[in-house]
This record gives sequence, structure tokens and C-alpha cells, in this order.
Amino acid sequence: MPNLKLTTCFWCDGTFDPKEAANFYVSIFPSSRIEHVQYYTSAASEVHDHAAGGVMTVSFTPGDHPFVILNGGLHPNAKHDDSVSFVIECEDQVEIDHYYDKLSQGSADERKNCGWVADKFGVTWQVMPKVLYEYLKDKDSAKVMRVTNAMIGMKKMMVDGLRKAFESEA
Repeated sequence: MPNLKLTTCFWCDGTFDPKEAANFYVSIFPSSRIEHVQYYTSAASEVHDHAAGGVMTVSFTPGDHPFVILNGGLHPNAKHDDSVSFVIECEDQVEIDHYYDKLSQGSADERKNCGWVADKFGVTWQVMPKVLYEYLKDKDSAKVMRVTNAMIGMKKMMVDGLRKAFESEA
């Protein structure tokens, strides 16, 4: 299956507008675009209890990763939580600041740490520096431990703090 294409689909439970969410994400990620908005037809509305003409799905592509927001409505088992998150690997602190700060705008969720943030729609993101993965793969277990301890103490990832922990001999 050499041409496998994966698209992430997440549920809109009716507490937010899927087009507003897609526009929010497109405004944050460079080279993003809304691909398509699909509306409920009368046939689909009978099956899914949505009015014909209402938004059914919004397809958008932040960067090169396709997403779909499904306007499925209220469902007891379709809540966003930390069991699924989207990882953004950042080159530097400027990128981390951009994504973390933009995604956290309007969010009431203050419990995140270690680079995790839930946006105002309840979707969880991990805003991580690429260098962290290099540090955590190092053969020196003392370095890995220092970096891990530093990371655990951070709300937003701070590249300089991780670098200092990695290079420290203390």
C-alpha cells in the first residue's frame, strides 16, 4: 500500500462551529487552507438529526496534514481529552512561542504542562522542540534525566532551559 494517505478526523459536539474552528487552525499554521465544506442534505439530516443545510464536515489542511472536523453533535462518547493529541515539532523557541501562544488563546484550560495545551475547542496539542527528542535519545542517562526533570517542570517548552539541563554537569 505505497500510496497510503491518513487524514485526522475529529468530532465537533455542537458546542462550537466547525467552520470557526477550521478558520482558527488555518490562521495559525503556515501554508494552510480550507479544502471543502460539506453540508447536511435532507437525507443525511434525517439519519443524523441535523438540519439540512447545516455544516456536516470541514476539510482543511494545516501545512501538509489533512484534517476533517465532523459536526456530529452531542454524543456521550465523543469528547476531546488527552488520550489523543497532536504533536507539533518545532525548530526553535520562536516556533514554540507562536504555536503554544496561538493555540492557547481563548482556552480556559490552565492545567497543561510539558508543552501540552488544549485549545478553545478542547483539542489537545503538544508543542515540542525537535531538539528534545535528540536529548532524550542520548546515551548518557544523567543527561536524559536532567532534561526529563527540566521538561516536567515546564508549562511551555523552553529550548534554552532544556539545553542548559542537557549540558549541565550538576
